[in-house]
Amino acid sequence: MFTGIVQRLGNIVDIQMEGTAGRITMVPNRPFDKAVNLGDSIAVNGTCLTVADMDGDKLMFDVLGETFDKTNLGEKTPGDVVNLEQALALGDTLGGHIVTGHVDNTGTVAKVEEVGRDKKFTIECSRDMLMLMVYKGSIAIDGISLTVAELTDSGFVVHIIPHTLQETDMSAFSVGTKVNLEADILGKHVQRILEFGGGQDYRLNLNGE
Repeated sequence: MFTGIVQRLGNIVDIQMEGTAGRITMVPNRPFDKAVNLGDSIAVNGTCLTVADMDGDKLMFDVLGETFDKTNLGEKTPGDVVNLEQALALGDTLGGHIVTGHVDNTGTVAKVEEVGRDKKFTIECSRDMLMLMVYKGSIAIDGISLTVAELTDSGFVVHIIPHTLQETDMSAFSVGTKVNLEADILGKHVQRILEFGGGQDYRLNLNGE
């Protein structure tokens, strides 16, 4: 479980593929506040991965073929930067919102606009993703907890302050950038309940009756 508050940027130094799966090696831009151990969960661009090996300041993550295919990690190359967040511990401050690290879908940056010191990003995504969003609700973009500022027929808009741009990979976003999206888990539970008929007996729906 994560909060969507990016703690470090990771610089990818190596990607070794074996078939469709592979191992990503990266170096955080500075040490984490808490020690990193083998087997720890770390959100990499919002994707929950396990620390499989360590070598000095290098962290290695084994990535399944499906993860490469379903997230933007499949498009990363050495030299690219990703967002990193250690898993939430009991008693930690929940500064963003509950993020599971399970990417729902990807989106594409459609427009980047300057708004004073800030930036306004328009993200295009599937209708299935849009159904899980509400105006002023939470959305995780590459693991960053953000607020939906506008909803459109084909996507949504977020406004980003300079600090967020500086501390995350969003400073490198341009038109066409592929991003990982995770909707607020509350919305997903509500959608699931509605799929089974709301207050109706869900067993009837499961049996197709």
